[in-house]
Amino acid sequence: MDIIISNQDPRPIYEQVEGAIREAIISGELRAGEALPSIRGLAKDLRISVITTKRAFEELERGGYIETVPGKGSFVAGAGAELLRERRLTEIEENLRRALELGRSCGVGEEELEKMLRTLAEEDI
Repeated sequence: MDIIISNQDPRPIYEQVEGAIREAIISGELRAGEALPSIRGLAKDLRISVITTKRAFEELERGGYIETVPGKGSFVAGAGAELLRERRLTEIEENLRRALELGRSCGVGEEELEKMLRTLAEEDI
């Protein structure tokens, strides 16, 4: 798992770390039960504060992405990863439904919406 911290990113560093780990979990790169690096180790590797890394882990735990076992470390949440992916798919469907409704309200057809989606995908947003 590669975590890239960018000074050009407007998000705070802890959000960048959290987002990278969250995406690795959702994509399946990190699997249920898999151990995450220690907070101190990750902070050292990324050359960031332990406090910043701890906050990222706390947010991941609050969101149900990871579980922390005192004295053992943090692990990708069990069945939660599939549930989280399902939630994200539902969110995508809702956004696509809104786009379809908005398109219809201003005369944009499905074919044109598909073309817009392909163009956006090519831009690698």
